[in-house]
Amino acid sequence: MKVFRTVGLILALATPAMGQQPISADDSKQVFDVTKNRWVAVKEYDGKDFLDFGHLLAWRCGLESIRYSVNDGAEKQFQMEPCYIDDVAPNAQVDLTFPPFVSFDLGAIETVDVVLEYKDGSTDRATYRRGDILKN
Repeated sequence: MKVFRTVGLILALATPAMGQQPISADDSKQVFDVTKNRWVAVKEYDGKDFLDFGHLLAWRCGLESIRYSVNDGAEKQFQMEPCYIDDVAPNAQVDLTFPPFVSFDLGAIETVDVVLEYKDGSTDRATYRRGDILKN
């Protein structure tokens, strides 16, 4: 039964109503808990690896920050587009100066660690191996 409620929440949040308030940290936590296996993806394109954060960005209004590290390297903050609180679709991605990915040399990404910090100050983390998140 919990699965059906969670799926219902995801569907309701995925179709914003006119004047909908931005997604809260609690809403984001529920979505990210169910979709943890696909927070990020590695895509090979044009001779490069792209670490894709698109899924996280679609629900970013409940997030304070996204941090990541590749291959146990230094943790970096992913620069995400702001949440457009006064817009009909606050999570819309409209500013091309905020790409939904970071590029690396082809084959460079072996592991990825992701830390989400929610607006309420809580955090969640996940670690991925390349083969588990490689999308082509």
